[in-house]
Amino acid sequence: MNICRIMSKNIDMEVINITIGAAATERIHELCAERRITINKLATISGITQSTLSNITSGRNNSTTLATIKKICDGLNICIRQFFDSPLFDDLEQEIK
Repeated sequence: MNICRIMSKNIDMEVINITIGAAATERIHELCAERRITINKLATISGITQSTLSNITSGRNNSTTLATIKKICDGLNICIRQFFDSPLFDDLEQEIK
């Protein structure tokens, strides 16, 4: 995880670069919190097994497929664009190292 410090107009902010897998995990948690649903409820309404979604949201699976993200979006009645429309995806770590 890369951490950058930004100094601007006497405001000290930390920008943390995270992996796309970690960003997707955090976004799923955000969307569940906004809708006041559990991860298990999201699994049910998305047609994904609870173990699969649990592995994604716990960080055990860092290579979530776009097809799985699409199922999550379908369960939440949002489009993929809305899923990725979050500052979490603005400063991702470079995947090729």
